[in-house]
Amino acid sequence: MSERLSSQIAFILEIDRLKSILRQTWISDMSRQENSAEHSWQLALMAMTLAEHANEPVDVARVVRMVLLHDIVEIDAGDAFLYDEAAQAKKAEREEAAADRIFGLLPEDQCHTFRAIWEEFEAGESAEARFAQSLDRLMPMMLNYVTEGRAWQVNGVTADKVLKRCSVIDRGSHALWAHAQEVVAAAVKDGYLLPARD
Repeated sequence: MSERLSSQIAFILEIDRLKSILRQTWISDMSRQENSAEHSWQLALMAMTLAEHANEPVDVARVVRMVLLHDIVEIDAGDAFLYDEAAQAKKAEREEAAADRIFGLLPEDQCHTFRAIWEEFEAGESAEARFAQSLDRLMPMMLNYVTEGRAWQVNGVTADKVLKRCSVIDRGSHALWAHAQEVVAAAVKDGYLLPARD
């Protein structure tokens, strides 16, 4: 096996570990928590399905690559629950170190390409990154609703926190942000999500 192929295989085997990173969000049948690999796969399908709702035209293939790569760093850094301020505090630092190690397994050209796509997502400046970030915030919200607020309730999350942390959806898609606000309102009405605290 060539050195290049050996490096690529090492990367492929390493990213298998993403399947063992559990997220706070539960899958729709409420049988278990989802893992980060499943989350990334679902975002890729969302990108293909919902691209017409992006605020600007997007390169769907680039969005798919972005969402497939965006959480690979959680292999080392773990999943930081969106509403856990302590977990969010040093998230960027942990993820940068993880990106160095994990993408560093690849041949140099692929390392740079994959890392650049990951950094583009993190920066959230391109149309593709803004849309990818919208999907990343919307999917857990929808799963929280269909699981009757399971992760929200366990963690004492309130509607104002959800709206504040998920307002980034609007940067990528006004239509999806309108839907997200409807989901939050329905979750409060149905008792799945605590109302905003004054």
